[in-house]
Amino acid sequence: MNTAWQLFIDGTWADSQTGKSLPVINPATGEQIATVACAEAPDLDRALAAADKGFHVWRKVSVFDRAKLMRKAADLLRARADDIGRILTMEQGKPLAEAKGEVLFGADVIDWFAEEGRRSYGRIIPSRSAAISQFVVKEPVGPVAAFTPWNFPINQAVRKIAAAVAAGCSIILKGPEEAPGPCVELVRAFADAGLPSGVVNLVFGVPSFISEHLIPSPIIRKVSFTGSTAVGKRLAALAGQHMKRVTMELGGHAPVIVFDDADLDVAAKVVASNKYRNAGQVCIAPTRFLIQRKAYDAFVEKFLAATARVRVGDGLKSETTMGPLAHQRRVGAMEQFVADAVAQGARVETGGGRVGENGFFFAPTVLTGVGQQARIMNEEPFGPLSVLTPFGDIEEAVTEANRLPYGLAAYAWTRSAETAQRVGSALESGMVSINHFGLALPETPFGGVKDSGYGNEGGPDAIEDYLNSKFISRSGI
Repeated sequence: MNTAWQLFIDGTWADSQTGKSLPVINPATGEQIATVACAEAPDLDRALAAADKGFHVWRKVSVFDRAKLMRKAADLLRARADDIGRILTMEQGKPLAEAKGEVLFGADVIDWFAEEGRRSYGRIIPSRSAAISQFVVKEPVGPVAAFTPWNFPINQAVRKIAAAVAAGCSIILKGPEEAPGPCVELVRAFADAGLPSGVVNLVFGVPSFISEHLIPSPIIRKVSFTGSTAVGKRLAALAGQHMKRVTMELGGHAPVIVFDDADLDVAAKVVASNKYRNAGQVCIAPTRFLIQRKAYDAFVEKFLAATARVRVGDGLKSETTMGPLAHQRRVGAMEQFVADAVAQGARVETGGGRVGENGFFFAPTVLTGVGQQARIMNEEPFGPLSVLTPFGDIEEAVTEANRLPYGLAAYAWTRSAETAQRVGSALESGMVSINHFGLALPETPFGGVKDSGYGNEGGPDAIEDYLNSKFISRSGI
């Protein structure tokens, strides 16, 4: 492959002005397959100036014409899905079918926001005097600084770009250095569709340096970040010092409550599929499995059988259903989680270690008998580790589910409408899915509560975060 990915600033692809670059590693082999330009201060200053210029052009474009251009970008993304999917697999590791699906999903997100941008309505407020007109109009908030992670290089970036562009904002996207190619191709689709120069800009580099340079700039009016809770808190604090609007989509540690009346065959199959998707490197991945005691042994057996069907390997191979972890450091993190749990009395039912000599592969792992003090019961593993624990009644399950400061996603399985209602209301989570996996569609809210962040990146709520409401009161006199 040996590609040299570049920055995109003011409508032009270019290397960093200093010539600095970073290596891009294929996680299936551990070998370097590309480089990516590393932005320094002069590059970021150019991006800021471009975003400022681009915003003043783009905000004047009608929402109808914005939508047409966005739909063209979505069509280009679909036409290039095979090639982009292959790049995504080689740089990030997920199986090719998942990678191509992510690209096609990105096109759907663009289409959805293109239409939603045409429906960002204001409103008329009845006045107390016939001589007064009162109304609210929606205006784009301004240039955006957005920061996206490596686990979904298209998915996370496209939500931010599409919402910003649909609202009339410009954006500087800091993409993931570990998997830059998909972000490059996403931005290329917008550029080839005819987006004016400066509206979308793409940079890569040292994350802390870029955030500390962009966020304080008076040009930036909004910050959007997807990543860990620890980093999100630092960026939110920095943005708060400069009164910047913020959207934070942070970490999770999703509970799955399986009641004894659930359809255990379906539950085990669905949650296993979503647990090991993208090697568990998903912020809404089910992780803490809470199984009612009467169903515990049967569910463990069915879940282990589903886990055994997972085929670990290079994402480019057709038989692979779970690829490698994205980095060597993720392998070390999995080993530490497992060792800590075992040291405290946990049992490894399956997996528990690396797979093969090359690449960053780790076996799908199921742990039982894990104490509440174990790290994996309190910290997001972000990998293919599942913890199965029995519970007695609904109050016990909900207490455990809500125990942690995270509140991104939660799941439950039951045949009882009453139980479904109770658990759906009781779970402290921004998203709850019952008896299926129904999260992350373009038209539905996507966001958390508590330490999992605030704001939304899906549905009508998402575009509202890129708009200001301006109240105008006008006298006819």
